[in-house]
Amino acid sequence: MSRDTVNAICATFPGAECSDPWGGGHDAWKVGGKMFACVGTQGTGVSVKTPDVETAQMLIEVGEAQKAPYFHRSWVLFPLDAGEDALRHRLEIAYDTIRAGLTKKLQNSLAPRE
Repeated sequence: MSRDTVNAICATFPGAECSDPWGGGHDAWKVGGKMFACVGTQGTGVSVKTPDVETAQMLIEVGEAQKAPYFHRSWVLFPLDAGEDALRHRLEIAYDTIRAGLTKKLQNSLAPRE
């Protein structure tokens, strides 16, 4: 798995956009202006939003993820060497979590995720 694979997966989500808000080579994926995933400049993993702090803690405790540096406790860092299916699943959950928090008007303007 690579940065390119993460970017390819995220690009399939309706309304998802990539930016580099801090400069220096970050790939920050957002929907409705709110970030759901980010690959840092070192490219060793992808930080993703989880539905809550408890989910993030559980993923860390079972060894699937690490605490995401510089992010809130509801974010975790998945290594890029994780399986593609597992990573895709986590990216989908992160996207769906952020999308669900958008205004209904904005949610309705986005195509459904397939």
